[in-house]
Amino acid sequence: MRAYLYYNVYMKNQILLSGIKATGDMHVGNYFGAVKQWVKMQYDYKQVFIFIPDYHSIISVQQKEQLEQLIFDTAVNLMALGIDHRKVVFFKQSDVPAHTELTWIFNCITTMPQLMRSHAFKDSEAKNKEVSVGLFDYPVLQAADILLYDATVIPVGEDQQQHIEMAREISRKFNNIYGETFVEPQAFIQKGVGVVLGSDGRKMSKSYGNQLALFATEEETKKYIKSIAMDSKSIEEKKNPDNYVLYNFAKLFVSDFQDEKLRFMFTDGGVGYGEIKEYVTTIVNDYLRPMREKRQTLLKNPKRIKRRIKYGGRQARKIANKKMHEVRKKVGLEM
Repeated sequence: MRAYLYYNVYMKNQILLSGIKATGDMHVGNYFGAVKQWVKMQYDYKQVFIFIPDYHSIISVQQKEQLEQLIFDTAVNLMALGIDHRKVVFFKQSDVPAHTELTWIFNCITTMPQLMRSHAFKDSEAKNKEVSVGLFDYPVLQAADILLYDATVIPVGEDQQQHIEMAREISRKFNNIYGETFVEPQAFIQKGVGVVLGSDGRKMSKSYGNQLALFATEEETKKYIKSIAMDSKSIEEKKNPDNYVLYNFAKLFVSDFQDEKLRFMFTDGGVGYGEIKEYVTTIVNDYLRPMREKRQTLLKNPKRIKRRIKYGGRQARKIANKKMHEVRKKVGLEM
């Protein structure tokens, strides 16, 4: 109990920040890997910032109407999933000019060898892809995103730890040159959140084409679950559910009772894969239905969605401008 109370007090003194790019339909992996945790965390911290990093999106989305739609869809999706604009500062990056201004200042103290260590740059270079300046500079903009708000807790997957470390390095370097200004953020990797598997057994990802869109129709969900490969064991054979992609996917959605029943369907034998998939389809659609219905309700008033985002932008801008006033003064830009 004492440890719990200490942790609770700790959280109430921390600032949490996270975001999700507007680059396509949100899928089940996005929800269980990130957004579900944000929804829980938004009530626990001193202040929470959830934002749509639309400047980052321009790296891969360079068509005006498409980007506008993706930004709007991402905002609606996050609200439908439970992000509460009354509890968090919920905004889009481009509504706060300080993000790009601070990026330039950080660029002037960041070296090219630092950025060449970035996984995103190295992966693109290894694939002989042409690397844009935006992709190369991605970690610096990300550092500005974080450091502007004195964020101390950054929920990330393991593949993003490197960028948080780069933000820490940039914070440290600026503080050494100009004096104490920025806090060093900490990556927060949620325990118990494993890799969400797609239909082919690999990590669920748009790049693999193995994802289930969160807001797919119930029929599309059924079709997706039917596509998950099984093996050739007979109906009578007993099976270990942990060896099946289908079970590892389904257990994200099940209650304790449903999990017990589903495991029994595998281990006891006598139940065909078709019947198991029907049961999983029912579980998944029942779980996602309230979110899907909330999204449809939100879509009836798109102006309200845009007003909420603009309101969050004004909140974020006020905080960011205060930090930038301090930065400009220390750098020598304030006369």
